[in-house]
Amino acid sequence: MSTLNGILGIATSALQTAQTGLSVVSDNISNVNTAGYIRKTTSQTTLTAAGAGQGVSIAKVNLAANAYLQEVALRAAADSARAGAVYNNLNQAQSQFGDPSASGSLFANLDSVFSSFSTLASSNTSANQAQSLNQLTSFLNNASSIKNNLDALKSTTTGQITTDVAQVNDLLTKISDLNADINRSSNTSSDVTGYQNQQSEYVDQLSKLIDIRVTPDSNATGSITIRASDGTPLTGIGRVPATFTYDQSSGTGQLLFNPAGGAQQPFGGRLTSGELQGLLTSLNTDLPNLSQELAQLTAGAATALNAASNAHSATPAPASLTGKDTGIDVPSAIAGFTGKTTVAIVNSSGVVQTSVAIDFSAGTLSVNGGAASSFTAANFITSLNSALGAAGSASVSGNVLTLSATGGNGVAVADDPTTPSQSGGKGFSQYFGLNDAITTAGQSDYNTGLPGTGLSGFNSGAIQFRIGAANGATIANISVTPTSGQTLNGLIAQLNAASGGLGQYGSFSLDSKGAIAFTPTPGSSAQLTVTSDTTARNGTGPSFTQLFGIDPTARSDRTTNFSVNSKWLANPALLPNATLNLSAAAGTVALSAGDTRGIDALAQAGKAALAIPAAGALPASTKTVSDYASAVSGQIAGSAAAAQSTQTNADATLTEANTQRSSAEGVNMDQELINLTTYQQAYNASARLITAAKDMMDTLLQTVQ
Repeated sequence: MSTLNGILGIATSALQTAQTGLSVVSDNISNVNTAGYIRKTTSQTTLTAAGAGQGVSIAKVNLAANAYLQEVALRAAADSARAGAVYNNLNQAQSQFGDPSASGSLFANLDSVFSSFSTLASSNTSANQAQSLNQLTSFLNNASSIKNNLDALKSTTTGQITTDVAQVNDLLTKISDLNADINRSSNTSSDVTGYQNQQSEYVDQLSKLIDIRVTPDSNATGSITIRASDGTPLTGIGRVPATFTYDQSSGTGQLLFNPAGGAQQPFGGRLTSGELQGLLTSLNTDLPNLSQELAQLTAGAATALNAASNAHSATPAPASLTGKDTGIDVPSAIAGFTGKTTVAIVNSSGVVQTSVAIDFSAGTLSVNGGAASSFTAANFITSLNSALGAAGSASVSGNVLTLSATGGNGVAVADDPTTPSQSGGKGFSQYFGLNDAITTAGQSDYNTGLPGTGLSGFNSGAIQFRIGAANGATIANISVTPTSGQTLNGLIAQLNAASGGLGQYGSFSLDSKGAIAFTPTPGSSAQLTVTSDTTARNGTGPSFTQLFGIDPTARSDRTTNFSVNSKWLANPALLPNATLNLSAAAGTVALSAGDTRGIDALAQAGKAALAIPAAGALPASTKTVSDYASAVSGQIAGSAAAAQSTQTNADATLTEANTQRSSAEGVNMDQELINLTTYQQAYNASARLITAAKDMMDTLLQTVQ
């Protein structure tokens, strides 16, 4: 009897083992098309008692997981998601600028501006004047629209980051909860592969958002620990999952996290891939770069056109010329000038009534070719008024200069062709914006003309700088309070100080045009922004940041501040067509209505070489506006093409990694059919053994009876 009972026990254990095997095979086959499913395997063990065999049992149901291939696939998924996020944003941004060869693109619009002025030069009609101004308005409106769309894309990206962060937190919580389920079920020897497969799916989803590393917990229950790229644990058995937050309080968004049992801190360099890294790169680097390049292109076009318009005059000359708010008091501005210019009062026929020749280098004024009288920067306006006499006047309101003529006459300004007036790379009229084609609200040209030896004018307030990384992480916050009464060179030295300044991260420099630029330390990717600036030049003027365009965001915002001269729009005849003839004899025409040199200059403005500061990904250079437009177009197209290539390669790598992983971990129908047949045969054999033992038992019982 004991022998028969042993046979029944062995057969029963074999039957149960085969049945479990069939169940595993069935589960595998039913999930053959389930994405990310890892096939189950069984491991059998021999049952013994007192050295005698007692049958067989399933030691454990496992997943056919390959740790190496999983790690490769997770990294590939992170890289693919990062590349996809970057390309998606760059592709959308590129579409805003349009195909350079298409008529509606920004670049085609700029070409149309110059071609319309060329048409106007050959036929100066009111219809062509209106058409030229319409083309110029269209270009500025297009640029403004692109800027607004780029801002909208930034907002969309910010929203996606917020959504992704919430999803990261949700997935970490689910993975942590499953760790607890796996640990609990393992302690009762239950099959945990269902939990593990679900957990693997969550891990795959998480890897697309942030780059992670997965390590098995040391308790051998099958639970796992999710770690950041540097090994920082984010989940684990018995560990509260880390929680992430997207913080924008410092101006540039960054990812923060609370590790288990720790205080909130920047995730920083731990984020090296994944969709979140791609989105942050787009938001903090790629899209701002495009906005800065767009702003510089628009500002460059304005500078070129304004240089041409300020060098010429309408016929008849306007009764007054009112400039822009330069942000600099007139005496300080005049102190930076060299060279010569002429302010002329002409009648409606273009005949000079009064002419005042100004020599800034010599500090003299000469009326109608007479003896020169001296002036200083402080008394320049008073001296100019005296020189103009009853024929005209010069006045200042704030930092805005106005020149006016009396008696129905007009006023025109022209630089000496040999030694033109200049400050900040601009002539007298252009510097003050007396006859601008394109006007702007706020500062748009940061070539101030201010010398380093002059007083800075910033005597109160403080500037709060932020040094950040490309991923948005804050490297340092530095506050600088300018010393009252110091020179501009002194202020720059204060800003560059290693202690109390930004010397550890880069340096500020003042160029010959009075522009200030910040250059990061070589090899550093530090990005400078200004979080607040309470300074005001001479107490009422613009802040240091506004005057010199230190903050990249302020530079980008210039795009929407440009507009065509409203006086020209109201009266297109004010377009400057003629050049003031400084050699005209007294009583002869100095401004001719038939002169088209001013319109020609506007048509050729796109070919004038300009010193263009660094903007976005484009370095400082000397280019024409048209060439710079080509550089911007090429840079945008190149960035998008490179991002697309990166995405294509990353996707190919991911496909290969998933194929290799699926080959090792996925369900192979041929193998499963073999397993199915094996377990069926084992099941049948076990059943026959049970039947045989039963028959023997029945026979034995009948014999005993």
